[in-house]
Amino acid sequence: MRFLIVLLVIALIVWFFFFRKSPIDKKKYPKNSQEETMVECCRCGTYVSSKEAIMVGKKYFCSKKCLD
Repeated sequence: MRFLIVLLVIALIVWFFFFRKSPIDKKKYPKNSQEETMVECCRCGTYVSSKEAIMVGKKYFCSKKCLD
């Protein structure tokens, strides 16, 4: 009986340290925070994030300088 209890405690310790998912990782690095779409400026070829790009029609521009 003692052997089974010791074996169960060892199994729980191994599970705790090696197989448990850390809740800190989900809070620290949300799934969508690192994903960002990069688009190419149709004028100079520079890649910028789609959030920072200027879109005119179906074309992306990296700055107002390239837009003019």
